[in-house]
Amino acid sequence: MYTGRFSAFLDALDKITILIPQSYRANERLTFMLFFEGQRMGELIVDEVIQIEHYTKYICTAPFEVPLGEEYQIEDDKGMVFALQTGAVIRTPEFDELYHYDGDDLGANFTEEKTIFKIWAPTATNVKLKLINEFGTEKGTVPMNRGEQGVWSLTIHQNLENHCYSFLVRVNYIWREATDPYAKAVSVNGQYSAVIDLTKYEKHDYKLPRLESPVDAIIYETHVRDFSHHPNSGMIAKGKYAAFTETETKTAKGYSSGVQYLKELGVTHIELLPINDFAGVDETLIGKDYNWGYNPRHFFAPAGNYSASPHLPGKRIEELKQLIESVHQHGLGVIIDVVFNHVFQKEISNFEKIVPGYYFRYNANGMPSNGSGCGNDLASERFMVRKLIVSAVKYWLEFYQIDGFRFDLMGLLDLETMKEVEKTVHSIKPDAIIIGEGWDLPTALPGTEKTTIGNSHKIERVGFFNDKFRDTIKGSNFNLKDAGYVSGKGLSHEDFYHLVLNIGHDYPLGPEKSVNFVECHDNHTLWDRLQLANGAESNDSRKRRHRFATSIVILSQGTPFLHSGQEFFRTKHGIENSYCSPDWINELNWDLREQNEETISYLRCLMAIRKSHGAFRFRSREQIEKHAKMLDLNNACHSLLYDHVGEYGRWNRILVIYHHGEQQTAVELPGEKEWGMICGACGYTAEQDVEINFKHFELEPLTTYVFVQE
Repeated sequence: MYTGRFSAFLDALDKITILIPQSYRANERLTFMLFFEGQRMGELIVDEVIQIEHYTKYICTAPFEVPLGEEYQIEDDKGMVFALQTGAVIRTPEFDELYHYDGDDLGANFTEEKTIFKIWAPTATNVKLKLINEFGTEKGTVPMNRGEQGVWSLTIHQNLENHCYSFLVRVNYIWREATDPYAKAVSVNGQYSAVIDLTKYEKHDYKLPRLESPVDAIIYETHVRDFSHHPNSGMIAKGKYAAFTETETKTAKGYSSGVQYLKELGVTHIELLPINDFAGVDETLIGKDYNWGYNPRHFFAPAGNYSASPHLPGKRIEELKQLIESVHQHGLGVIIDVVFNHVFQKEISNFEKIVPGYYFRYNANGMPSNGSGCGNDLASERFMVRKLIVSAVKYWLEFYQIDGFRFDLMGLLDLETMKEVEKTVHSIKPDAIIIGEGWDLPTALPGTEKTTIGNSHKIERVGFFNDKFRDTIKGSNFNLKDAGYVSGKGLSHEDFYHLVLNIGHDYPLGPEKSVNFVECHDNHTLWDRLQLANGAESNDSRKRRHRFATSIVILSQGTPFLHSGQEFFRTKHGIENSYCSPDWINELNWDLREQNEETISYLRCLMAIRKSHGAFRFRSREQIEKHAKMLDLNNACHSLLYDHVGEYGRWNRILVIYHHGEQQTAVELPGEKEWGMICGACGYTAEQDVEINFKHFELEPLTTYVFVQE
């Protein structure tokens, strides 16, 4: 059989495309027959003949719908035989309808008596299971059995706990070795999938305050390794899951660190950069490589580089569950960053080895879609890709007991998938947080079907990172010469009003869908960006701008989002994209925590104020428009009044003054009654006595103040 320059592809269930070199039987009209196991199955009807570079393309109709999972051949009328390969048929709606699998048992299903292996591979003509015992010795391969919807299965009647395995899959006459897309554990560097007894990992009891709305959360983003790696972190298990389980840790000068510090700070949730298995770090070389984790390899299995024992597949599960339990014991929730928009490398991914061409999105020219910038976009709109995504979030939510998800490049995912995610997540945990990046990126999906900010009105209970908010305060990420509000760019009272209240045409999200931020792991830290924008000024002035920006994040309507270390002026030494930079660039510098206690206390106070009064956490535009109004007290400040808000907390009137001027300014406070000031008192609580004795006030430069009346 000839398999060289002659090619045939099944592009629909009954459509075959044949490519023949133009030099072969030039000017002759060819006819083709379909064969299976040496038997003639019928003649192809040639519908169209197209001349392309060096080839003649024949578009044909088969005599019947060709079933997948069998090896068919094409023969021309002169006896030239070549293979029929699976082509674009796998990206047709008919394929999804015919071969989608609804079962929840893909992967390795373990009991002490037996393990049942199942893999969805409808285009495969043969699949074998390869077993490796717990000592690393290969035990050979065993053929698997094809069932309905192209699911291959095999039952091994022995205790396979801690064995590793892979699948040998034959598609288009080529054997490829692949790990299990549904593996709950993997060996070091994700080389093999692992059989694990998940019943050995008990759930922990915990009870966090129920979130009535996402605006009740204050999210703190960090990276497992960054959090503890610094010499002054006070944590022993530096760069590891276990660092989060260490209690009452302190810096060299006795300041709190670790999870205890975050509890004292006042945030409600820790968001961890990706903790599922990813490429880019050699887990056998401790500390050699660094990576954020946006190179996903296995979506159900934890990463091994944060484990004390990466060679033991079950150990990382235990350590991660202990991390989550520890955070919960400190009264904080855990959000995980998930990357369902691309994989590390399409060609070597288990998806492409098992069902080539199915899991990825292609453009009109047949090339892989690249909205992610990683050379591949996952086709979330296809049934079995959607199933994997929904199954993964369900597993993380139930088994690891996490409290929410941050979706990387969520705008590349289709709305129907995200709606299914939202429905599944909130059916399990009603107050779980779902947020994501709703950027409109150039992927091969209609704009109306993307989960973008522009389509936010089409989906409920999903938050979007507000880049308009970020760029207005900080300056555009795409123009480093663009000075933001805190660097002196003027804003009208109306524009500022819309900014902090999340209303108006430029802020379509509204409070419950807006994630307010000026800094995250991406792009320059706020400190580094301010250094670019205002390089000649003193550190004291830059700190004022920085603190001012963070105060706006904390007190604006929506969900506040802080990057770890933002509260003590984190720098990455000017590196804009530090995804694989060394530790000295990325680690959280706990020396800065010691040096900036005054700023930390100020921001801690603002977070306490936010949590104590519902006027800072309105759920709807209607509430905002009823109670909030902008006052013009001084050209150097923007003043926001929340009036008649006693039903939401202790204070009936709240005046927030954002002084953007760079010199001290006196301001007359509105009305006849005197005001109390609460933002400057560290450890503020709603019950604390406040002196109501201000009618005018001297404002410090670039500072936010909160005044109250009962």
